[in-house]
Amino acid sequence: MTVVVTGASGRTGSRVAAASRAAGLTVRPASRAHGFDWEDPTTWAETLRDADAAYLMYPSDVGFPEAAEGIGALAREAVGLGVRRLVLLSARGEEQALPTEEALKASGADWTVVRASWFSQNFSEGPLVEGLVHGELVFPAGEVEEPFIDVRDIADVVAVALAEGSRYVGRTVELTGPRLLSWREAVAEISEATGVKVTYTPVPVRAYAETLAGFGVPPEEVGLLVEVFEGLMDGRNARLTDDVRQVLGRDARDFGDFVRDAAATGVWKSSGFND
Repeated sequence: MTVVVTGASGRTGSRVAAASRAAGLTVRPASRAHGFDWEDPTTWAETLRDADAAYLMYPSDVGFPEAAEGIGALAREAVGLGVRRLVLLSARGEEQALPTEEALKASGADWTVVRASWFSQNFSEGPLVEGLVHGELVFPAGEVEEPFIDVRDIADVVAVALAEGSRYVGRTVELTGPRLLSWREAVAEISEATGVKVTYTPVPVRAYAETLAGFGVPPEEVGLLVEVFEGLMDGRNARLTDDVRQVLGRDARDFGDFVRDAAATGVWKSSGFND
């Protein structure tokens, strides 16, 4: 069984590719390095042709307007080429992502939507790392609680959904970790694991726009992300699901396990951390 994995070198795609290979599937990476470009539909057919299934993740945010257009168009082309089994990574609690989910469903595919809560790996991969390394995470989450999900669990669920399509066709699964943590508590666990004091400073969502711009986020995306954050950080996701266990037959990985694994790689170390 051949599966196309979009974003195969990214945070989720690389792990989906690994989990799919471990499940005995043949992985066909879909990235610019392999001739696939989300912004150039003429590159899609060569990647999709003769595949059996595909994992779809949009490279900016699944809630952006262009995501619904891109996912819908790619899904329709996939179905037209005989790739009917499609698994979409979506965001739990993000209302802006619903049009993208609907675009997938309208394509005629045998679809599964995987809605994930906030990634644990957002603390170890991406723009949040710099703040943690320098001893302060500034973020607009207030004291809201989130059931952080390990990306490795997302990948394992996606691999099952790809390999055992008939069980998950037409289903939406919501993936969470096994416990609720505030961002302050999450940062405290990272601080304890590294042995260096790291503080959490909550800021209003709209004040965070300047930080996003400092990360290099294009101005047109800043406003959209602020709108997304305003919704996600209102406490709507402060509840657990059992969907990881329902799919995998085991509990989701705990945030503490992620922290220990990440700390062991030295990702949060700087010259100050080594003093």
